Order: sequence, then structure tokens, then C-alpha cells
Amino acid sequence: MALRIAFSAPSIRSPSSSSSCTPSASSLNRSLGCRPQRRSSGGSLGASGAGGRAVAARSSLETAVGQVTEVDRDTFWPLVKAAGDRVVVLDMYTQWCGPCKVMAPKFLGLSEEYLDVTFMKLNCNHENKHLAKELGIKVVPTFKILKDGKVVKEVRGAKFDDLVLAIETVKSS
Repeated sequence: MALRIAFSAPSIRSPSSSSSCTPSASSLNRSLGCRPQRRSSGGSLGASGAGGRAVAARSSLETAVGQVTEVDRDTFWPLVKAAGDRVVVLDMYTQWCGPCKVMAPKFLGLSEEYLDVTFMKLNCNHENKHLAKELGIKVVPTFKILKDGKVVKEVRGAKFDDLVLAIETVKSS
């Protein structure tokens, strides 16, 4: 399951019954069933964006063991550098992405299981589009696994078992 995204004018979109949406040059293709998301009276989705519990980095070199750290274009690379030789797993998501919301609690669970791995989330919104492009995102969710500051594995889509396998593979290498 994956959603294709395009970086153009910011808008809030939500998939309908389809598990993926493909953008046209200027907007999401409505013929695939994408439609604007209606917000409930509850307001925003919270600090973690796509559900689950995340913490915002309080300094450019701080991550929390057993938690997911919310990063942005300014904090991502310093935190990766600070991780040193630890494996880093980055969840690249958007607030409107249904599969991202499904994966958020599972991703949090992984952060609580793999205490020797650093887990981060990047909201691929307008403010972070340059970093998302730099990292080569084409669909959300996308999970990038880094070691020694370099991307060594990628999992596209809400593929939990593939993500676990990729983490195990990188940890053992």
C-alpha cells in the first residue's frame, strides 16, 4: 500500500477506498478517488502527525530511546550525524495519508522493541519538501534506513513485515 505524492500547492487530501493515489502534474488525480479530507471538530492530528506518539527534537542532537523523534529539514541531518554508527529508521509520511496512519502505531512499537535503533518521522509537507526530494521520496509512507549517515535500505508503502526484515538485515550487516 502506498500513496504517490507531488510537491505543488499545499492541500489536504485523503484516499478513498483505494489504497494508493497517483498525482497528476498539478494535483492528485480525482479519477482515482482522492478527495479532500474533512476534519472532525477534534482539530489536528497531534504532534506525531500520522498518529502514534512522537516527540519533537528539543535540540539539534537529542533523540529519545524507545520513542519516535519528529524531525524536520533543520534537525534531520544533525540527528543522523549524532546517531554515529547506530541504525536510523526514518518514517516519511503526510498527515492526510491513510496507510501512514495505519503504520504509525506499528512504527512506534518498533521503536520500543529495537532500543539500539534510532527512529525518526518526517512530515513531507511543504516546509520539508526539499529534504523529501533530497531523500528521493516518491510515495508515502516511505521508510529509509540509514547506517553511518547513508541510506542503505528503503521500504515503500505500508509493508510492516518488509520494514522489520530491512531493519534486521541492516542491523546484522
